Amino acid sequence: MITGAMTAMVTPFSEGKLDETRLRDQVEYQIKGGIDGLVPVGTTGESPTVDFKEHARVIELTVQFAKGRVPVIAGTGANSTAEALELHQIAKKAGATACLSVNPYYNKPSQEGLYRHFMTLADRVDLPIVLYNIPGRTGITMTAQTVARLHKEARDRIVAIKEATGIPDMVSEILSLCDITIVSGDDSLTVPLIAIGARGVISVVSNLLPSETKAMTRAALEGDFATARSIHLRLFPLVRSLFLDGNPVGIKYAMKLQGRDSGELRLPLWEAGEATKKTIEELMTKIGVMAAR
Repeated sequence: MITGAMTAMVTPFSEGKLDETRLRDQVEYQIKGGIDGLVPVGTTGESPTVDFKEHARVIELTVQFAKGRVPVIAGTGANSTAEALELHQIAKKAGATACLSVNPYYNKPSQEGLYRHFMTLADRVDLPIVLYNIPGRTGITMTAQTVARLHKEARDRIVAIKEATGIPDMVSEILSLCDITIVSGDDSLTVPLIAIGARGVISVVSNLLPSETKAMTRAALEGDFATARSIHLRLFPLVRSLFLDGNPVGIKYAMKLQGRDSGELRLPLWEAGEATKKTIEELMTKIGVMAAR
């Protein structure tokens, strides 16, 4: 269920509101591109800027538009256990396949606090949980020992982890302690992490290039690292450029250049600077993914 190339979807906005038509179009584009799963309202989906009603609506619509063709792993993290519990319940009611639950951010809980937070969710919501370890966003790293403890205690509910520490050794350490499914949280590390046991990626660049991301991931999972490496190196400069001014700033600009405008960003996010725009445009032109003019 949590394997292959999955897309951390952007949330389309128009005149300050959720653009439901564009969201439907994005879901169709992803599924036609062969993507293995959809991950709405994570960081790339600007989850910090949507209210609960909008958050629920994005999950509901993504499930509705997907029509069971691919799994929907709904972003449901929060820095309050009570709020995270409510979001998990929303995802369950909407019919999501699983949920992506980030480490509580800003308040920096201890490892015991992290354990109790996720066990509370696992005990109270009947929906598979994908942990999300991203210290650059949350200010706290879940240790490999805590991941293994959670998986041991609730392996039928805590089923996977999105690993975005940027440290390959973390994947090795987790897998040396337990057999939880690991997916990369960094496009630039997908192939290296699969080489040591990861089972896929929750990708940003696949908003733009689902077919290429799927082909790279599938090749790596099948042990064809020559093909996977070739795609990885072709996309690597573009992947790096998408994060120059933050995420989803870069990917939304790239999608606009591709002819798939996802609308504005919500403050405090702001559009990419001119130097970043130029870099993204040059790299997209180089690999031939600009919209026809």
